[in-house]
Amino acid sequence: MNILILGSGGREHSLAWAIKQNPKCDRLIVAPGNAGIAMLAECASFNIMDAAAVVTFCEENAIDFVVIGPEAPLAEGVADATRAAGLLTFGPSKAAARLEASKAFTKEICDACNAPTAGYARFTDAASARDYVTKHGAPLVIKADGLAAGKGVIMGMTLTEALDGIDEIFGGAFGAAGAEVVIEEFMEGEEASLFILSDGVNCLAVGTAQDHKRVGDGDTGPNTGGMGAYSPAPVLTDAILEETMAQIVRPTVAEMARRGTPFEGVLYAGLMIKDGHARLVEYNVRFGDPECQVLMMRLGAQALDLLLACAKGELAGAQVNWAEDHALSVVMAANGYPGTPEKGSVIGGLGALPEDSFNMVFHAGTAAHDGEVIATGGRVLNVTARGDNLAAARDRAYAMVDAIDWPGGFCRRDIGWRAL
Repeated sequence: MNILILGSGGREHSLAWAIKQNPKCDRLIVAPGNAGIAMLAECASFNIMDAAAVVTFCEENAIDFVVIGPEAPLAEGVADATRAAGLLTFGPSKAAARLEASKAFTKEICDACNAPTAGYARFTDAASARDYVTKHGAPLVIKADGLAAGKGVIMGMTLTEALDGIDEIFGGAFGAAGAEVVIEEFMEGEEASLFILSDGVNCLAVGTAQDHKRVGDGDTGPNTGGMGAYSPAPVLTDAILEETMAQIVRPTVAEMARRGTPFEGVLYAGLMIKDGHARLVEYNVRFGDPECQVLMMRLGAQALDLLLACAKGELAGAQVNWAEDHALSVVMAANGYPGTPEKGSVIGGLGALPEDSFNMVFHAGTAAHDGEVIATGGRVLNVTARGDNLAAARDRAYAMVDAIDWPGGFCRRDIGWRAL
C-alpha cells in the first residue's frame, strides 16, 4: 500500500515508525514531516489544511490510505474531502470532530447520553462568566471552547485565578477558540487517558496512558501540551475501563450515529478517576501527543492493521495483541516553553543513540539545517523507551535523555512518578 500521513509532530513520527514496520506498507509519505520523520519516510510539502491540495496529492501519488494525525485538518473537514474522493481514510468527519473542536458540543453529547462528566456552564461574554465564578467560588476549570493546541485550559484554584482566566481567554489569548468559554466544576482524582477506535458502530479499546501536563517536576507550573507519558496506566483498571466503555464511550458513539454524524477514527477519552469510577474530562478526536508515542512503541506493526480495520468498518472482528510490557516517553522542550520557546538551537548526540523496538527518539519540533538537527518548536523531542516494567522503561528513556547534547532544552525528571 501507498500510505500518506498528515502531520509534523512526535505523534506522526511514532505513527510512521509503527506503520513502516508492517509489510502491508510499500511507500510511506508524511506531509510535512520533520527531521526525524525524514529518516524513515518520504516528506512532502503542501498545505495539509487545504482539502483540495490533499486530494490532488493523493491522486498524483496513487495513495491507498490516508492517516490524519492532528486535530486542525480534521476540524477543517479534510477527512470529508478524502472520503468523498474515494480514498480510504483514518480520521473523523468535520461534524464528528466537533467532539474536540467544541467543548460545549461535547457537553451536549454527554447530556444527551447521560455520560458522567463535570457540571458546567457556557458563556459568550466575560461579564456573565465573571458573575458566575464570583457566585460559585473556586476551584473551577476555565476552558476556551475551541481548539487551542492543548493549552486552552486554566485551573482556577482560587477566585483570582478563575477571574484572570476568564479575562485571559476572552481577551484573545487563544484567538477564535476563546469566543466562547466553558466553566466546569473542579473534579478531584487521578487523570488517565483511554484510546478507542470506532468505525461509527463498533468500538475497540486500544490502550491506556497517563500524561503529565504541567511543565515542572512534581506537577508544578503552567499547563503544557504534555511533558511526558507512560503506558499502561495502572489507575485505569480493567473494571474501570469496562465501566467507561459502557457508560461513556459506547453511548457517545451511539449518540453521534443517531445524529447522522457517525464517529470514525480514534477517540481519546481523558478521564478523571476517583473511588473506582471515571468521569469524562474531555474528548480528543486524534491520538494524544505524547501518549501516541508510548502506544505505538507497544503496538508496533499491528497499529496499521488496527487503523485499516477501523477505516474499513471491520472493527467487529479486530483485537489488540498486547505484550506484557511498559513504555515511557520524556518530552524535551526548548527553553522558554510553554511561553515563547527559543528556536534554532542545535541538538547534538542523536546519531549515537539506539533506534529499535525498545529505544526511540521521536522528533516533534525539528528541522535539518546544514547537516545538523535544530529545534523549531516548543516540544522538540520525545525520548521513548520500552521495558518489562515501568522502572526499566524509565531508566532506558532517561539514559537516552542524558546522552543528548542540547543546552537549549530541558525536561521533567519525574515522568511516571504516580505509577512508580
